[in-house]
Amino acid sequence: MAQPQTRRQPPALAVAALIALAVVAFQALLVPLFAAPAANLEPRDLPVIVAGPAPAADGLAANLERARPGAFDISTEPDAASADAALRDHEAYAAFVVGADGVTLHTASGASPTVATLLTQATQQLSGGQQVRVVDVVPTDVDDPRGAGFAAGFLPLAMTALAAGALAALVLRSRGQRLLALGTFATLAGLVVSAVLQFWLGILPDNYLLNAAAMSLFALAASATVAGLGSALGKAGVGLGALVVFLVSNPLSAVSAAPELLPEPWGAVGQWLPVGAGSTLLRSTAYFDGAGGGMALWVLAGYAVVGLALVALSRTGRPERVTPMPVEREAVPVG
Repeated sequence: MAQPQTRRQPPALAVAALIALAVVAFQALLVPLFAAPAANLEPRDLPVIVAGPAPAADGLAANLERARPGAFDISTEPDAASADAALRDHEAYAAFVVGADGVTLHTASGASPTVATLLTQATQQLSGGQQVRVVDVVPTDVDDPRGAGFAAGFLPLAMTALAAGALAALVLRSRGQRLLALGTFATLAGLVVSAVLQFWLGILPDNYLLNAAAMSLFALAASATVAGLGSALGKAGVGLGALVVFLVSNPLSAVSAAPELLPEPWGAVGQWLPVGAGSTLLRSTAYFDGAGGGMALWVLAGYAVVGLALVALSRTGRPERVTPMPVEREAVPVG
């Protein structure tokens, strides 16, 4: 009787070495992805306003462009009141207001505490080291003056959304169960995380329901992307979703800085990824009543719709199962 063929297995040491090399290669790509944007923060076409009488304002704008070429995208306003209105509408990060007593810097630290600090230092340098008067028109919450809590509080939501999407794709058996789980998770995640950040930790200011809606949309976009790719491609899809939602999206999100501070084009690319769009939308609802969050809203909605569509239209509603290999048995004579 023909003997069953046995497959030659690669040596265990070779497999171990290949795994180690693959992980190290992945690490070599991951380290610059996280470190390079953070190490090269500087203004790049940063939207700012120069306000005041035309001759003085034009002169200050020219000085800014001469001192930092390419750093600022400068617009002008006739006075401080109109400049402050533009800051509240999230049209710029700061305004240099020219008055009889010199230049006053009006900031919107709610948009980015990092930018507010950088511009304060830059204004002092332009004024020859003299102390510059700073007015924070849209301040961060008093319990989170540097915005560190805002940035750190957003990370767990991204991680749990990734986990929820992976579990929905790999554990739940039907499309309906997956869709129900994603919707329930997103709704509860937004309500709970917003309550924790606002009422417990004091990181977010008012607009609880608006903030909860923004975080629910982000949670749905991230989890549905992972679940959709997992439903369509199996475990490989879950890995691809994790790559998009977290490993690439997180370092390019500028959640602790501003997109205009990252090297080009990565700041803009990050705003088309879930974490970047989600943090921008939450910042707009928390500090600007939703102003400036339109693009982020549509980006997240797009991820959510595509992800849910992949879940609903996937070929099978069942998670992957491992089919055992048939085992050939040698016939044993009887008698």
